[in-house]
Amino acid sequence: MKIIFLISFSIGLAGGFFSLPIYPQQEIWVGVKEGMPMIPVALPEFHFIEKSVIDDEIRKELYNTLWQDLHFSRVFKLIPREHYGYIKAFNPSNIVFRDWASIQANILISGEIELSAEGRIIFSFKVYEVNSKKFIFGRNFGGKKEFGRLIAHRAADEMMKYFGEKPLFVSKIVFISNRDGNEEIYIMDYDGKRKRRITYNDYIDSFPSWSIDNEKILYTSYKKKNPDLYSFSIYTGKTGLISSGGANYSADWSPEGDQVVYTSTKSRNAEIYIKNMKTGTEKRLTFNRVIDTSPCWSPNGREICFTSQRSGTPQIYIMDAEGTNIRRITFQGTYHDSPSWAPDGIRIAYVSRVEYRFDIYVYNLKSNTIIKLTERAGRNENPSWSPDGRHLVFSSTRNGSYQLYIIDYDGSNLRQLTFKGENKMSEWQKKL
Repeated sequence: MKIIFLISFSIGLAGGFFSLPIYPQQEIWVGVKEGMPMIPVALPEFHFIEKSVIDDEIRKELYNTLWQDLHFSRVFKLIPREHYGYIKAFNPSNIVFRDWASIQANILISGEIELSAEGRIIFSFKVYEVNSKKFIFGRNFGGKKEFGRLIAHRAADEMMKYFGEKPLFVSKIVFISNRDGNEEIYIMDYDGKRKRRITYNDYIDSFPSWSIDNEKILYTSYKKKNPDLYSFSIYTGKTGLISSGGANYSADWSPEGDQVVYTSTKSRNAEIYIKNMKTGTEKRLTFNRVIDTSPCWSPNGREICFTSQRSGTPQIYIMDAEGTNIRRITFQGTYHDSPSWAPDGIRIAYVSRVEYRFDIYVYNLKSNTIIKLTERAGRNENPSWSPDGRHLVFSSTRNGSYQLYIIDYDGSNLRQLTFKGENKMSEWQKKL
């Protein structure tokens, strides 16, 4: 990690899914703040209840998914499984808390599974505070066994919410892939699993972007032999034309869900426009002879970050949502693009080209510092923040072809998500 100091959707679940609380005897709350030590958590193997059908593959899927989610969170620190061998085997009916305290666990999670002959799961998830030996909270999750991963993601999100954090693990990433021959829109879980194609046509689709309610996707399509901007409804499959004439791309839905900001060349030059989705009225925000593009809303909806060549080279600027009070925020280097505003409103990720290499950087508006996240040859492009602001997804050619990766906000824990075809232009859901 390099620091430079500047001078100057959750898709609905068919077949039924439910979660019910398990009420605590005494509620305990533990808060987590960025920069604080992660909470040590023990996660012993799950048990099937006595009357359940036994299926070790289901048990393994639930357990491994929950383990991976909590490990990914940067909120919880999982006690290594080899340490469990130093104490008695876990019995959910008779928990020996001093054993778990001896291996430095602060939080203990108990999981019990009931699987019916018809293939339905009830997963009972209970959380304990080890030092006080008290039950904190619990939930029951139910659904068909093919939704085991989603059930585990739901349990992990309950952990995040209870400890004062934003849910993350049922979030989706939208992206463009040519894995089936044509560039189409796909959706996958945050961890790269359950990839699903959502558009089927013979035209090029590009620049997908989530609506704030996660029910629609903005995208550019050549279906009428011109790069027009459309809205696609995930649930109904219906499309609606947003803007046509010239090239229309790089759209972003406002945090309130009532406006769309996008780039268009309908006035011959690439400029930034806003469209009111309720009234249909449109307003042009930029007026230049050079390119203004890649607009991105601030989390509070009051400002828009964008790329402009008005200074001679592509640089990152911020303007008020009305198009006024324009100010430049990048000054070092000659190429910056694809800004993405973090959920905290303080950080902006973007792409910078230095010596013919494209890497991801993060600019902190508060401290006036820049962190370089990627350190690998090839093109690293199109960063997009996770809903909790701790991770980013981006595309990279570091291994030859365009693939999607996720990385933590400080440049650690790089993970590849896609492996088939070319995959790019990813965007993480903004909120859940």
